[in-house]
Amino acid sequence: MNQAVLTTIAISGFVVAFFHAAIPTHWLPFVLTARVQRWSSGRTIAITGLAGTGHVIVTALLGLAVALIGAKVSETIGTWFPRVAGGVLIAFGCYYLVRQVRGHGHVHFHYPHEHLHEHSDAHQPHRTSDRTAILSLLTFLTLSPCEGFVPFYVSGIRFGWLGFGFLTAVLSVATVGGMICFTSLTLAGVSRIKLAFLERYESVIMGLLLCAVGALIIVFET
Repeated sequence: MNQAVLTTIAISGFVVAFFHAAIPTHWLPFVLTARVQRWSSGRTIAITGLAGTGHVIVTALLGLAVALIGAKVSETIGTWFPRVAGGVLIAFGCYYLVRQVRGHGHVHFHYPHEHLHEHSDAHQPHRTSDRTAILSLLTFLTLSPCEGFVPFYVSGIRFGWLGFGFLTAVLSVATVGGMICFTSLTLAGVSRIKLAFLERYESVIMGLLLCAVGALIIVFET
């Protein structure tokens, strides 16, 4: 049953991370910056992947801190830990649901290029240095970790370092893969895809999944 629980946690975490990566703020700034800087598609995708990797690393470091603290708590309370871990996930889930109800479905950092629109060549925004543009993109995304995935590290504590590594791999594939996917589609001209609703309802998706995983751990791990 432990393996089934870990698989469910991984699938749920993948969904959260992928939906998080699909939010326009995670790929639109790269597309708009590429237009201003006149980058090739290959270079834009490479920079997107690099920024996504930084995003994953910061999220994983937060997850590591949570896992280390949780491991100490697990040693102290023993068999009660699944109940505590499940309760923490449900609490996080309820927090996201309440945030959705209050109209704060997603909070993100605003990047200056995020609101650029297409211009004619005569009105094209001034280019900045590539180094400045790249550092801005990397900083913008690195400083906004996928907070919704961190609670999944709590649920993976009982699976040790193997579970931590597995969840980090899931986070990496979902986040970097999702960002590259949507950036590539937009660069290819598939601009009719409307993903704004994901930004609007991100919190309710994460909240429901976290509550479900928390309940699963309490039922099957106690």
